[in-house]
Amino acid sequence: MHWKSVAVAASVAGVLATVPAAPAAASGVWGPGNCPQGAFCAWPNWDHPAEGPTAPPSLVTTTEWSGSVPVFNYYNHTSRNAEITWSYTYLGQIYTGTECARPGDGNFYVPLYVTKVTWQPRTC
Repeated sequence: MHWKSVAVAASVAGVLATVPAAPAAASGVWGPGNCPQGAFCAWPNWDHPAEGPTAPPSLVTTTEWSGSVPVFNYYNHTSRNAEITWSYTYLGQIYTGTECARPGDGNFYVPLYVTKVTWQPRTC
């Protein structure tokens, strides 16, 4: 059973590590959409036309935050590095981790729960 848990955790970590970071608006692929400048935003489902997400975000914060919201992807529309703490449940097992989002980054593309956002002075 232990190896199955390790394999699932490695699989989730692999997905998070291999999904390309969403480019900043300047790259022309997609922008911050309805995420206001100076905020960290997260959305519970896929909604990315070229200009960026248009659905209501499940999280919009300009300060450090903790709680629990469903998230499929995010966009860091700030000038700071954000450390995102997440959890993921698979077959009754809860996996947790952190992701560092640079300004203009977006990622995940996996249904998770974000439980904390903190601002980091370090580089990702």
